[in-house]
Amino acid sequence: MIAYKQLCARCKKNMVLITGKVRFPLCYDCETKEWKDIKDPKMKKFFDIPEELYKKSSFLRSIKSNYLRFGQLSEKQIVAFKSTVEKLGKEK
Repeated sequence: MIAYKQLCARCKKNMVLITGKVRFPLCYDCETKEWKDIKDPKMKKFFDIPEELYKKSSFLRSIKSNYLRFGQLSEKQIVAFKSTVEKLGKEK
């Protein structure tokens, strides 16, 4: 897979590692500014993972952003989130 760095589309200061078909690259800082507090205790516990994992994986950040935007996740998204956290946790 080809990977390269590109400037963040919002702040134009930080470089973002791009892989695949990312159309609007956002750095970690710009993406997490949009995040609000999660009110559902079950989902709050679900998303309570080390911040390092969110910094490493744009996929995990996108899942959390989708939950905050739409208020729910599909079963496939939940399974994919759990498996990605598990894989990244083992690499550590």
